[in-house]
Amino acid sequence: MWDHGGEGEDTLSDAFRGIARQLRHATAEALAPWDVTPSQARALGVLRRGGDQRAGELAERLRIAPRSATDVLDGLAARGWIERAPDPADRRATIVRLTDSGQSLADSIRAARAAEAESFFAVLDEPDRVELRRILGQLAR
Repeated sequence: MWDHGGEGEDTLSDAFRGIARQLRHATAEALAPWDVTPSQARALGVLRRGGDQRAGELAERLRIAPRSATDVLDGLAARGWIERAPDPADRRATIVRLTDSGQSLADSIRAARAAEAESFFAVLDEPDRVELRRILGQLAR
């Protein structure tokens, strides 16, 4: 499965990168029907889960620069999936919210990504899935 490059065994990091590449490819395929970028899909997901928020908060949650968040949001707004509105708590600030079509899209993307993940991890039985969750949780700390 892995390209050994004549060195015998792949390193753990090579194997991990290979799986990450496969997941990115599967995600791109899952997003293809909507012609959204992974960054746009992530932003839709954050808004779906977190509700209305300022662009700066969204950028923090996405772990991207505010300018990058602005570009992502501009793309989503141009397609009618988000709208900007005055923040009721501070009229000088703007909040970002999903439109009805954005909410529908975010729900559809979530379902497609869940199906894609289920298909990807189907080769693992439940004990292996539990162990993988444990290991990934440990790495995330």
